[in-house]
Amino acid sequence: MTVTESAVRGAAMPSEPDVTPAVLIERAKAMVPALVARQHETEQRTYYAEDTHRAFRDAGFYRITVPKRYGGYEFGFDTFLQIAMILCRACPSTGWMYCLGAAHSLFAGSMFGEKAQAEIFSGGDFIAPLVNAPYGTARRAEDGGWILDGVWRYCSGAPYATHLIGNTVIAGDDANPPRRLLFIAPRDQWEMLDDWGGQLGLRGSGSHSIRISGGHIPDHFGIEVNFEEISVTDGTPGRELHEHPQYGGAPASSMALEGAHIAVGMCQGALDAYTELMFSRTTILPPFLPRAEDPDYQLWYGRASGMIDAAETLVLAASRRWHELSEQPVGAFTPEEDLRIAVTCREATELAWRAVDEILQPTAGSPAVREGTRLERVWRDLSTGRTHASSAVLLTTVANRGYAQLRLQSARR
Repeated sequence: MTVTESAVRGAAMPSEPDVTPAVLIERAKAMVPALVARQHETEQRTYYAEDTHRAFRDAGFYRITVPKRYGGYEFGFDTFLQIAMILCRACPSTGWMYCLGAAHSLFAGSMFGEKAQAEIFSGGDFIAPLVNAPYGTARRAEDGGWILDGVWRYCSGAPYATHLIGNTVIAGDDANPPRRLLFIAPRDQWEMLDDWGGQLGLRGSGSHSIRISGGHIPDHFGIEVNFEEISVTDGTPGRELHEHPQYGGAPASSMALEGAHIAVGMCQGALDAYTELMFSRTTILPPFLPRAEDPDYQLWYGRASGMIDAAETLVLAASRRWHELSEQPVGAFTPEEDLRIAVTCREATELAWRAVDEILQPTAGSPAVREGTRLERVWRDLSTGRTHASSAVLLTTVANRGYAQLRLQSARR
């Protein structure tokens, strides 16, 4: 498997001064039919096609939250999330790969200093998987930079990525546990491994591993911090650099928002597939009515639709809350508010999943969930998505406990 250098880099198109978020959203909607039709092909390749990548690039999808001073649109993160949800509704693998690659221009524009940002955003478009598990090691280089070694797994977006944002431990450190390094590594410092595609679902999500062997990054491309301890209560470099206050928003809840919009988009796609069955299939008992005219199917359809609509309402409200907190003075986006948004995202995801797992998939009928059907693929992708570390561990346990502790502390005061 190869990804051509031209496809990775591309010719960065200049920002369109008159483009609006609404225009980008309409561009995403126009791509839906082609993405639906190419789902099998995307799974076989294990990532979306180069012409899809070029279409995303030409549409401006890789610079939605790239800061204006570096040629980006600097649109709100909510615009990015809506586009990701549309793409996930069409093809979960494509939407996942796009979202978890392109979303992190927001993180880079928030957490890294001005010198680093000027370099990492120099190409205009920005795609960077973010791996928060501390793989590999870092050691000081003679010039004061860092030497990186290791393999970082589940790097969604790797095939067309311009960078990797990763976490690692600092080798030879006497601290217990050893200190950690959050780093950003340009593509010329790493290689993508051909190790994706054998999973139950999300086979086309481009979640390959990345190997770094003696990779070198300058000192300003590394931040000595434990990823899970990042706080924005004292401000961020991005809040000082950029006009949009979103570069001071909390990163943990922004990533929870990514996962929730992905999940809701997938479930909307499952409902789309079920809607087609409502008109194309009949009941299995006389008088063999079209399912759309059968009271039982109407009941199931209505309940599932309501659950998915409610989940969408929750994630959109959570996104608005994230932006509202970002716009308030530094210090307002507390750890408690951060976790509040994260657990709201978890509840929205669970609600949408139940609509698919408990209603749509069981009542669709066996032919509708044969291998290769749209509903079967969405169910596989959703099931695999639920095993993601942030969904399976962080949001269901760590975030829950942390939120409870902070709320109880507030209640005591």
